Amino acid sequence: MPVVVDDRTYYRTAEVCRLVGISRNTLFRWLRRGLFSDVEYRDWRGWRLFTSEQIETINMQTSNVVALEGEARAADTGGRRSRDFAVLGGGGKKG
Repeated sequence: MPVVVDDRTYYRTAEVCRLVGISRNTLFRWLRRGLFSDVEYRDWRGWRLFTSEQIETINMQTSNVVALEGEARAADTGGRRSRDFAVLGGGGKKG
């Protein structure tokens, strides 16, 4: 459920992930890498809040994600195979 602060609507992390179709881990990894700038508004608990414009930017970034061909690895997934993914192009400031 969106949060309204100072007449502006914000969305919580879980809502952003659901709307965009990515996992929380992916969103946090992209934030740590600095792919998105100005995503620093937080509520009183310290939880990140996102504007609809920021969600649109994140959504555009998902169209730049591709599986690296032939890049499958056994990670900490209990022996299951997982694919490596790369983000193409620029998406904000570089860390």
